[in-house]
Amino acid sequence: MTNPLAVLQSPARYVQGRGATDHLGQELAQVGITGPVLILSSAAPLRILSRTWSETLGKANIEFSVETFSGECSPDEIDRVTAAGKAANVTAIIGVGGGKVLDTSRAVADALGVAAVNCPTVASSDAPCSALSVLYQDDDEFLEYRFYKSNPQLVLVDSSVIARAPTRLLVSGIGDALATWWEADTVRRSASENQLHGQPTKTGTALAHLCYQLLKENATAAVAASNLNVVTPALENIIEANTLLSGLGFESGGLAAAHSVHNGLTTQSKTRDFLHGEKVSFGLVTQFVLEDRSTQDFDEILSLATAVGLPVTLAQVGLKKPTAGQIHHIAERTVAPGETIHHEPFKVSATDVADSIWAADAIGREWLMSRENSH
Repeated sequence: MTNPLAVLQSPARYVQGRGATDHLGQELAQVGITGPVLILSSAAPLRILSRTWSETLGKANIEFSVETFSGECSPDEIDRVTAAGKAANVTAIIGVGGGKVLDTSRAVADALGVAAVNCPTVASSDAPCSALSVLYQDDDEFLEYRFYKSNPQLVLVDSSVIARAPTRLLVSGIGDALATWWEADTVRRSASENQLHGQPTKTGTALAHLCYQLLKENATAAVAASNLNVVTPALENIIEANTLLSGLGFESGGLAAAHSVHNGLTTQSKTRDFLHGEKVSFGLVTQFVLEDRSTQDFDEILSLATAVGLPVTLAQVGLKKPTAGQIHHIAERTVAPGETIHHEPFKVSATDVADSIWAADAIGREWLMSRENSH
């Protein structure tokens, strides 16, 4: 059997900046979308942006209809919106909102065989640029990854909208992006496949590393800007890191243990109030334990994570006093067949994961205690 080819994928067009929503109509025309289109939006963007949609799409003579997102990227929601899109005979699905909205919109676009357009209103995950969706059951437990033939035709990111979003969402995106380089590095070292079922290109891995560099240089300043609801160069850099670079880096660079631990954590109801990137952040600490990373590596990620308020302990993702049974259940789900933890350069068992989770929690608690004592 021959080795898989090296593969890199990306959106056809990526646009980012202040007031980008004002240009949605002309950007759709730029990639050949003439309508009608269906906008799938969560409630907050619908309130904030509906007038802008009418103006920009009206100028471009693009007919549109709107569906409000139910809240979960589940098979039932995908089926519901697909039926609406089919009834409207649309040529594109435009997802507006956070990661789950965009994942759903891409699934619907794929089901209908029409163009996918993503307009994230938060920089909370690396979902917008990808050719896959993360599906959940209606109770928010991870279900599966669903892969598509192509990435979105257009990703349009309005920095002024993202600046007004809750800072916690930006921080969650930093947590997701923080894992990008370290997981891509693991995939490279183990000669595993990326999320495109090919070998990582040097470009894909380099983009993952650039993502990490931007996080180190801009994360704390971007969080400060977000707290003030203002757009600064640091915030623009973190939006690009969370959205474009992490998206290209995870997909073309590959995933490893951190995201599998996230998937394991979703089996516990007490973690459901916590965001994707928050759980990935703790997953990365666990990955570092598994991989026996250096003290310097631990110091780097723990310092960055805690500086912006990301979780590094079990208690910080809702598991204050977990039982051995709960941790074992998380570990079993983490090593399920097909999970990306199997991209690690060694065999990983549920026992290995459970022990690493306990150790990661202890390391995180010790780090937080040392910071408190130093103040």
